[in-house]
Amino acid sequence: MGFTDKHLLGIEPLSPAAISEILDLAESYVDLNRRPNKHSDVLAGLTQINMFFENSTRTQASFELAGKRLGADVMNMAMQASSIKKGETLIDTALTLNAMHPDLLVVRHPQSGAVDLLAQKVNCSVLNAGDGRHEHPTQALLDALTIRRAKGRLHRLSIAICGDIAHSRVARSNIILLDKMENRIRLIGPPTLMPSGIAEFGCEVYEDMQQGLQDVDVVMMLRLQRERMDGGFIPSEREYYHRYGLDADKLQAAKEDAIVMHPGPMNRGVEIDGDIADDINRSVIQDQVEMGVAVRMAAMDLLARNGQASAAEGMS
Repeated sequence: MGFTDKHLLGIEPLSPAAISEILDLAESYVDLNRRPNKHSDVLAGLTQINMFFENSTRTQASFELAGKRLGADVMNMAMQASSIKKGETLIDTALTLNAMHPDLLVVRHPQSGAVDLLAQKVNCSVLNAGDGRHEHPTQALLDALTIRRAKGRLHRLSIAICGDIAHSRVARSNIILLDKMENRIRLIGPPTLMPSGIAEFGCEVYEDMQQGLQDVDVVMMLRLQRERMDGGFIPSEREYYHRYGLDADKLQAAKEDAIVMHPGPMNRGVEIDGDIADDINRSVIQDQVEMGVAVRMAAMDLLARNGQASAAEGMS
């Protein structure tokens, strides 16, 4: 079975077939986005509401562009200045939104599980744009598409995820997806930035960057999530860069054709050397941004189809 769900709340419920269906459709949207006329009407007449309880210029812009290119009516709600600040609960917000009859809600929230709660209370499809430390499904999907296009496959690769694993929903979603697609996953970082129960993830764990990067196909760097840290997780940025920042010396341990990834925004000189980030022969960071729009178009297209199919079933 492919992707038949009403919502996209995480990678965990998806089968490998569902993941492949989203990626295959996204490939067609990569082609569309490179044409002079980038417009489609698959979401024409449908309303998409973007609700970002956390700031994210990049992700919000990507979802907005994806919806508009598919012909949806797109509305951005500034949740930082919203009724939530005046004491309105998430449930109240859901009821208010329901009365507007949207077709698709794109939600980012600082609390893990908040997007799932919203999905239980609204009638439309909900797409998780990141919730707390839980999941960020479209980031993992766009990373998967980037890897598949660069490497020609998405299975039996050796992939290193480096840095702040503990606070990263990007890492969590990627670990789940890459494991489902039968890849060898290595996690590299200081013990203070590894989640508790890391052994249950089924990954190899390394404290030493050079050892962890040995002969890998993909190097995925992560942003230091300072906003989620409440203590001294790293001694200093300078020390962190010395031990865990990706530079030319450390990258030599990886395969010669290894690609370098980063979900952004990057802290140059902390997580990654600027020259590596800009190296067109190794870095696929700009490709990730491009794939993000295509993957989000594919996800919203499929959610709209699934929503219309379930509505038709309900009427029959």
